[in-house]
Amino acid sequence: MVGIIGYIGEEEAKPILLQGLKNLESMDYDSLGLATLSDRLFIAKSVGKLDGAIDDLLKEFEGNIGIAHTRRATHGHICVANAHPHTDCKNRVAIVHNGVIENHKELKEELLSRGHIFTSSTDSEVIAHLIEEGLKAGRSFIAACMDAFKRLQGCYALLVISPDARRLVAFRKDLPLVVGVAEGGIIFASDASVLLQWTPKMIYLQNNDVAVACKKELVLRNLIDGEEE
Repeated sequence: MVGIIGYIGEEEAKPILLQGLKNLESMDYDSLGLATLSDRLFIAKSVGKLDGAIDDLLKEFEGNIGIAHTRRATHGHICVANAHPHTDCKNRVAIVHNGVIENHKELKEELLSRGHIFTSSTDSEVIAHLIEEGLKAGRSFIAACMDAFKRLQGCYALLVISPDARRLVAFRKDLPLVVGVAEGGIIFASDASVLLQWTPKMIYLQNNDVAVACKKELVLRNLIDGEEE
């Protein structure tokens, strides 16, 4: 775990995410990746540092929604497969995650028994597959996310996007996650200092807060009581 950043707004997401990753470089990491969303998900991951690592993979990236991540391995060794973002079986959900999912082994066994195919050895990937289960059951994207979050144990902060909904969903429990409200968009980061070049207006999410963002609106609710804030 190290750092996460997300953007939704009127600008192209890619340059904002890349700058956000550069702003996170003071923290040691061993791999990185990002995803943007237009009519489909664009995902690039690499082992190593940002400089030149994924330039060739980003040429076709487009979209004004995106998430990015720098990783220091805690679960699973250092390789491209274990770098974030992680996706579900159908590549309809992408997540970045900072922290530890303590019950990931039990969740993974359950999901494997239902036919899910995992491509990494991280604890993080179970999040995407849990959300996929909700979507398969007919739940909305936001409802599927909240159902999945309720099953996670540990300390974490995470961001989720999907072509099924032009929204960015964020959740935190015991690790920091900050929302920056900028002109023309909303930016999420695990460290407030990452956001200062875009906006001084910040909201610090509290434990069990779920933030749902579109281009011009941010809705906060709490996972425990379900009420909007």
